[in-house]
Amino acid sequence: MPAKKEHNGSAAETEAAFYDALNRADLEALMALWADDDEIVCVHPGGQRLIGHAAIRASWAAILEHGGLHILPSQLHETHTLMSSVHTVVEGSTAGTSDPAHLLATNVYAKTPKGWRIVLHHVSVAPGAAPVDTRAQILH
Repeated sequence: MPAKKEHNGSAAETEAAFYDALNRADLEALMALWADDDEIVCVHPGGQRLIGHAAIRASWAAILEHGGLHILPSQLHETHTLMSSVHTVVEGSTAGTSDPAHLLATNVYAKTPKGWRIVLHHVSVAPGAAPVDTRAQILH
């Protein structure tokens, strides 16, 4: 059995690895990005608050059993300190639906001895049309 790959990058790199694991339906890689703390929390859209590795792992296993999610995070807003980083993103789906879904996600990372790890992933359905990041637009 291959050794579990440790991820020691920045919070942004941990987030990129998280969405990559979701898109590949790689449950092991996904769970390796969570903090070892049993107080970790995950809230899926319209779902219950899940606390701890067992509940979170079971929820992701059920979600990923039919394959990857094809989620592209965008419009990152980041607030960070030396030991924590809070990211809010718009999650857009590339699943090819006629009315593309978008979700709002808050991902909280803590700096641990093993690097940046997820301590909270909370997603909700965004109301209305996908938001536009006006700060990213360049007017000529």
